[in-house]
Amino acid sequence: MTAIENKPLPSLKKNDRLARVLIIVISMIVFAAVVVLGRVKIDADLGFDIHVFALINALINATVSFLLIAGLIAVKRGRYRLHKKIMLGAIMLSVLFFVSYICHHLLAGDTRFGDMDHNGIVTDAEKAATGSLRTVYYILLGTHIPLAGIILPFILFVAYRGLTAEYRLHKRLARITWPIWLYVAISGVLVYVLISPYY
Repeated sequence: MTAIENKPLPSLKKNDRLARVLIIVISMIVFAAVVVLGRVKIDADLGFDIHVFALINALINATVSFLLIAGLIAVKRGRYRLHKKIMLGAIMLSVLFFVSYICHHLLAGDTRFGDMDHNGIVTDAEKAATGSLRTVYYILLGTHIPLAGIILPFILFVAYRGLTAEYRLHKRLARITWPIWLYVAISGVLVYVLISPYY
């Protein structure tokens, strides 16, 4: 049995007003970037398959899923310093995910589920060929996208409360944020597995 560690001292000086402004601004910039991505595509030959970015995204999401579970186990065992390192690692990987996500969408554009001939149109025959997987894909995508869109400020507020050693607030917010973040990470991997045959 691991001895329970003392909870870490604050890593940040508490400044709720500044934190609120920074979190809102960062969240708005990320949201705006994602919206713009839906309308912009850059035609460039990089000399490699640009869908490698989608694979990188899936690997990052899988790693984040693992880290979220490991972080929960660490905190439940009283390994607070380890929990902090794991969760900061998950946040850093999420930043890397966002950069890779931007690269993929700017260079590849949108991919339509079931578009077997890659012409941008999904015919009735192509829809029929995908069967019930089409429904599964759109349910996953339809929950993944809005939850991914709203989770960022919550993640940042949870991190802020932890870094300022406000552990009661941190725990209360984490109870809501953690399962949503985990779902977003896992569903991101599943979305990739389902859409990747149509790249």
